[in-house]
Amino acid sequence: MEAACACSTRTIAVMDWSWTSDQEALREEARQVGADAVERFARHNDAWINGYSKEFAKELAARGWIGMTWPAEHGGGGRHPIDRLIVGEELISAGAPIASMWFADRQMGPTLIAYGREDQQQQFLPGILAGDTTWCIGMSEPNAGSDLASLKTSARLDGEQWVLNGQKIWTSFAAVADYCYMICRTSADGPPHEGISEIIVSMDTPGIEVRPITDMTTNRHFCEVFLEDVHVPRANLVGVEGNAFRQTMRQLEHERGGIDRLVSNQALYQFALDRARADGRLDDPLVRQEVAALEIGYRVGRMLVIREVMRQAPAGFSAATKCFCTEHEWRVSEFVARTLGAEATLWNDITQGVIYAPGYTIMGGTSNVMRNIIGERLLGLPREPR
Repeated sequence: MEAACACSTRTIAVMDWSWTSDQEALREEARQVGADAVERFARHNDAWINGYSKEFAKELAARGWIGMTWPAEHGGGGRHPIDRLIVGEELISAGAPIASMWFADRQMGPTLIAYGREDQQQQFLPGILAGDTTWCIGMSEPNAGSDLASLKTSARLDGEQWVLNGQKIWTSFAAVADYCYMICRTSADGPPHEGISEIIVSMDTPGIEVRPITDMTTNRHFCEVFLEDVHVPRANLVGVEGNAFRQTMRQLEHERGGIDRLVSNQALYQFALDRARADGRLDDPLVRQEVAALEIGYRVGRMLVIREVMRQAPAGFSAATKCFCTEHEWRVSEFVARTLGAEATLWNDITQGVIYAPGYTIMGGTSNVMRNIIGERLLGLPREPR
């Protein structure tokens, strides 16, 4: 909020960066809930994508912490976006297992509210709000990672059924999800970004095969999804057939500009900071300088995220937010590794968190792709001739 400052004969508007008493109370409540969850379910690195618990999701639903910012007429809390940011920041920073509800709360619900029909909203939103349903997102393909316009998974209309064929990859939670929000091609005519549609697919539909992928950290949330003559009701199309590229880009705004892109490894940072303080390493001015840079990074990243959730950032600026925040997370992991030394090479959750860091700058679009978006769409720079 703004406050007036009397300076000489002029009144200058200044920004008050302090939290309100209600926000401070919400943060403390979220901090306690997160600590309790870690006590009961263990701490999870990158809790929004690696910490899966339906039980905890239902507890969050009972608190009204799913769909916090959704309109009340759709069952949401109608709360200020900053409230959700505060809750998300504290739960993720603690390592509480929020993954089973995060995608649906972050993307699927808002997308259905924006583009879905009333009957779709009535069918799918209550399960999300209750913490009962887990959703995955069928975007990337083996030959269409960051370039979604080149995806090949097809949906052909046959009477009142869509028939889907193709392959998706890096589909987090596909092995446990109830629904997949599938991005597919319903027409091959016209430019590549046309003819793309979004269809809700129940993951128990015949013809779907899911193969979990074990990454180098032993996490298994990534999956390959194979679709062979998968029949889906025609009514599961969301929005306008063949015109979903803009819808997908709006989804990515939700995905790239959130607090989850800043504090994924905050718990590891606090652990390493406490160790550095106990060992006296904070007496070293170079270590203090690195800690100061990281603390500044957290504050800059939070301001960028606040602009996103308040919808004060320019269209497409979430690419810059994601780029800064995820590269900050990588710098955090390097600090953790240097601080813990040989201990960081033992196979434990610290090691796992450190070696997971390169993934931050890949998931949701690589940093190179983000920089292309910044250059072309935000700065208006010319494309390099091919």
